[in-house]
Amino acid sequence: MNTEKVTARRLTAEEISGLGPQDAIFVSAGTGDLPLDCYAPAFLTEPGKNFEGGSFAARTVFGEEIHVLPDNAEESGIWVADKAGEEIEVLQSAGVLLNLALFVPNGNKESLESLYSAARDAFGAGVVQRWSEEVVEVPDVKVDLYEEPARARKNNSQNRDRRALDIYPTRVRFLEPSEGWKFIVEPHKEIVDDTPTI
Repeated sequence: MNTEKVTARRLTAEEISGLGPQDAIFVSAGTGDLPLDCYAPAFLTEPGKNFEGGSFAARTVFGEEIHVLPDNAEESGIWVADKAGEEIEVLQSAGVLLNLALFVPNGNKESLESLYSAARDAFGAGVVQRWSEEVVEVPDVKVDLYEEPARARKNNSQNRDRRALDIYPTRVRFLEPSEGWKFIVEPHKEIVDDTPTI
């Protein structure tokens, strides 16, 4: 675990109500499944003045959302960097979690095991882990992916943006459309340039 010592002070509910989502704070790094005796960099999910009932919601830089009652002495509270405060341990981002979807042509158990072994050799046996494994047979075809406004008229391809051509349909599952847009997936068509040449 990679931590660093930061000088900070604990805030009261009244002080937190003056903060906004742009203000850097520290909250407990522990989750429900994993109690940790340190803190994580975080931000309020909305301006402090919007919260009622004394509970504040914060999102850590690791994507965890937690609710804090700052005036509860049994909770770790919300902290802010302050040279006049005390030292706390702050968890640092020490790596990247990759969610990989691999397409293996004519894939079988042996080829998947060799991929896994190669990744462990490259990054270390204690680093590469299979969190979940879904083995799905997919047709060896490719598709073209377009985006169009979610409220567009049907069959109006003029408002369509090309997102990706010649990709595998399984990859589409891991993509998200732009806000206010939806995906259109079509069988891949080779682009033929019929511009007359001289």
